[in-house]
Amino acid sequence: MGKYKISVLMALAAMLAVSVCPALWAETQPLKRALESISVSEQNQDSYKLSVAEIEELVDAGKCKAVVKAFNKLKKDFPEIIKPDSNDLDLLIEAEILLCKGKLAKAARQYGKLLDQIPTGSRFYLPALERQFEIATAFLAGAKKPVLGIFKIKGYAEGVRIMEDISYRLALEDPYGMGLKAELAVARSYQERKEYDEAFYRWAQIKDQHQNDELGKEALLAMAECKLAMYKGPDYDNSDLIGRPLNPSSFYDSVKSCYEEFKLKYPQDVEKYDIERKIKDVDETLASKQFKIGQYYQGTGNKLSANLYFQMVVYHWPDTVTAKIAEQMLIQNTSSQEKTE
Repeated sequence: MGKYKISVLMALAAMLAVSVCPALWAETQPLKRALESISVSEQNQDSYKLSVAEIEELVDAGKCKAVVKAFNKLKKDFPEIIKPDSNDLDLLIEAEILLCKGKLAKAARQYGKLLDQIPTGSRFYLPALERQFEIATAFLAGAKKPVLGIFKIKGYAEGVRIMEDISYRLALEDPYGMGLKAELAVARSYQERKEYDEAFYRWAQIKDQHQNDELGKEALLAMAECKLAMYKGPDYDNSDLIGRPLNPSSFYDSVKSCYEEFKLKYPQDVEKYDIERKIKDVDETLASKQFKIGQYYQGTGNKLSANLYFQMVVYHWPDTVTAKIAEQMLIQNTSSQEKTE
């Protein structure tokens, strides 16, 4: 468990820095809180808490055999903890043992089984969710999972699946804010792994759910970044920048649309995030692409077609540097034509 705990904390620091304290899960100690929430007699409270703290340390240290013995001893020394929800406790213990052994996927399923049968107000509900979140974060950070009992592959898909399960559970009511954190973790993971198409889709979902607030702002900027990363350059189509010419609705899935929407919703932050310059950069890129087509025709001697593209640059992007160059090319071609006549 030790090596996975390190990766969990590192991943949380990188992926959840905006909305979550990086050390949150280490500080809250889900298992310790879950066990301490069980009532024992007043005279046994101190010794019970000490036993619980020792179990938490053993789990974190990956001393699995000692964990099993410690759990059995806890139930023997404090028999009152096995009622009234002894089955819930047994499921929690089984999941913690699997986690201790580094069997992350199996542990996640066991926590899921526990969550399936307890209400959201149960003392074990939040700790089980937190453990699932830790496991999912470890997978999204590159932890591997076994396949067919022989091979091991990076568990990105498993991490996404667990995070989606958390979001699904809390879709109607999310008193812990865990569903949103799970959605953010998945979106950021896809973006960090350069799966920009999927990341854009995830950020778009978050944006739609958080109109006009800070998360909506972050989502819009991330959507624009994803589309910019997907643009391959002037030799390819520019739909990621401005949409497809024959599909007007595709504009809303473009870089320029994201920045235009940002201007509309967050005018007070336009200067802070340099949105005007970013829009000008997009326009310059689009103008440059059209200008290069004009240059191609110019090189073949087809000045009529070249002028057509130069005129398009001047008409559509008049405030760009490229438009000024296109104007000069138009003047040059016109003068040349007049001389030949």
